[in-house]
Amino acid sequence: MPSITGGSTPSGLRHAIFPIYGREIFKFVLIAGIKFFVVFVLTLTRDTKDTLMVTECGAEAIAFMKVYGVLPCAAGFIALYSKLDQLFGDNKAGLFYATCLPFFAFFVLFDRVIYPNKDFLHPSMDAVVSVVGSSGVFSKIIAHWTSALFYVVSELYSSVSIGILFWGYANSVVGVDQARRFYPLFGQMSSLGPIAAGQYVVHYASKAKDFQGSLDRLTAIITLSGFGICAFHAMSERFLSSSSGASASPAKAAKKAKPKMSMAESFSFLASSPYLRLLATLVVGYGLSINFTEIIWKSLVKKQYPSAMEYQHFMGTFSSVVGVTTFLVIFLGGNIIKHLGWKTGALATPAIMSILAVPFFGCLLIGGVDNPTSLKVAVIIGTIQSLLSKATKYALFDPTTQMAYIPLDSDSKVKGKAAIDVLGSRLGKSGGSLIQQFLVLGFGDIIKAGPAVMAIFYAVLITWMTSARKLSVLFEEMSNNKRK
Repeated sequence: MPSITGGSTPSGLRHAIFPIYGREIFKFVLIAGIKFFVVFVLTLTRDTKDTLMVTECGAEAIAFMKVYGVLPCAAGFIALYSKLDQLFGDNKAGLFYATCLPFFAFFVLFDRVIYPNKDFLHPSMDAVVSVVGSSGVFSKIIAHWTSALFYVVSELYSSVSIGILFWGYANSVVGVDQARRFYPLFGQMSSLGPIAAGQYVVHYASKAKDFQGSLDRLTAIITLSGFGICAFHAMSERFLSSSSGASASPAKAAKKAKPKMSMAESFSFLASSPYLRLLATLVVGYGLSINFTEIIWKSLVKKQYPSAMEYQHFMGTFSSVVGVTTFLVIFLGGNIIKHLGWKTGALATPAIMSILAVPFFGCLLIGGVDNPTSLKVAVIIGTIQSLLSKATKYALFDPTTQMAYIPLDSDSKVKGKAAIDVLGSRLGKSGGSLIQQFLVLGFGDIIKAGPAVMAIFYAVLITWMTSARKLSVLFEEMSNNKRK
């Protein structure tokens, strides 16, 4: 295989473990640095939002927040992002910073102003009940609206930071052939983010005297990480602009002036493109399937760890183990995409999730969670199921879905990707939450609805795998055409 410097690359173990050579190494390190800090912040904010919502409003509130809070805000963000894209035009670096920095400004504002004054800002539960008429989930959310706001912003960040900020940038500067070597390693490098974030929570943030102190410590490192994201992006831009030939940005080398699409035109294009429809099905499929098991699992964790600091400590440990497991999964299976192809890598995640869900649903349907012993067993099995599902998602699902954007033209990458990564993932997660709400109303609680949840879960996985097979054919055709 020719290297970026024009020579031949070493073979054997070196090529199997780290098949990146010459000037490619610096390019890889800079882009991987962005991924590390993005995932580091994502892990910290994800664990914090779950701690706030689950301990203050209950795990069932997550299902309502995803439908009535996150989904409409995601739609609004897509409209805003489309306008920003038109405003910045060819200044993609400006678009990156304009999208990234407001999130970090909010996290600082929440820590320094909103959360310290939450008792003043929150209405009393009695006042809420007098208006709403009950003390159910909606009343709890309204009574703790600042936590709900943090949850919504953190959920948006989780989609925007990975889908648009990192992968949008990586897809614009990494070609298809390079991506087959870079993308699995991006996952391996980013697995260090959850490890570092989890250990920071367990050994420092959760050791504060109260949750406000913990939040202060979390926000300090989150802010520094925001500077890290921007710094690595700026260094990467300078490196690519100073490069030439094979090391230059493939997107910039082949870029042509294209008309900007409006928001309505973007969705129309998404609906009319079989390729993007199949890709959206993969993203929605993951969002639906993971949501069916995650809310139940978090509810069980809250039963076992009811206080905010206990719950935060558990989730910090869980995040570290996710990172370690992801690293091992990529280390053991990182050559799947490179040697077995895109199709095998894309099918691996839904196949593994289908196997892992069997003991989890079996534990809920047969064992129940009525006593401490059965609850502990259910939490352990649910933790393993969630752990390995996330590890395979980061190790295999993310690289393959993001590689699928590379053969597309510039407009499809920007507008179609934004719609799929933000709104598509939200539709998946919110759709799963909405379905669970109806099941709870019909069966009384989510445990009794277990057989119905399991049937829908596997129907989604079958649809997901069918779409992945069809997309693999189109991906190979478009990749071959782009090489020509």
